[in-house]
Amino acid sequence: MTTLKEFEEALREHGMLMALAILERLRERDRANRTVKPGRRIVGKKMTPDLARAILDLHGSTEMTQQEIAFKLGVNQGRVNEVIKRGKWLSGDQSAPEAVARDKGKARIRGVETKRPPRKAKDAKTAARRPVKAQAQLAFGDL
Repeated sequence: MTTLKEFEEALREHGMLMALAILERLRERDRANRTVKPGRRIVGKKMTPDLARAILDLHGSTEMTQQEIAFKLGVNQGRVNEVIKRGKWLSGDQSAPEAVARDKGKARIRGVETKRPPRKAKDAKTAARRPVKAQAQLAFGDL
């Protein structure tokens, strides 16, 4: 297989000026029509129960791969996998683990500090009720 550059050199060697002229016209036409296309997905869609159901519908009714479904719906392939394999995002519950994680991530991006729930303090009474396990040690004489 030859490259376009090698093909052009071969045309020059054989004196095929008309073919070179046609090749140059084709290059100019391609340069005039060339555009920079946007990326496949500029901004991902927010996962909703409706979008999750659409993912399941496409998965069940077509032979599309997870990547193809993700590209068609404008979401991440990992999200498609979560919906298909684990049933995530099917409920509109805002306290679901995936919704909480999404909201925390968005808050981090915006620079807003999220508060963590306070940890339960161990009081002295609870600590006193638990028996302390004695740890055995070996001495040289025990062997």
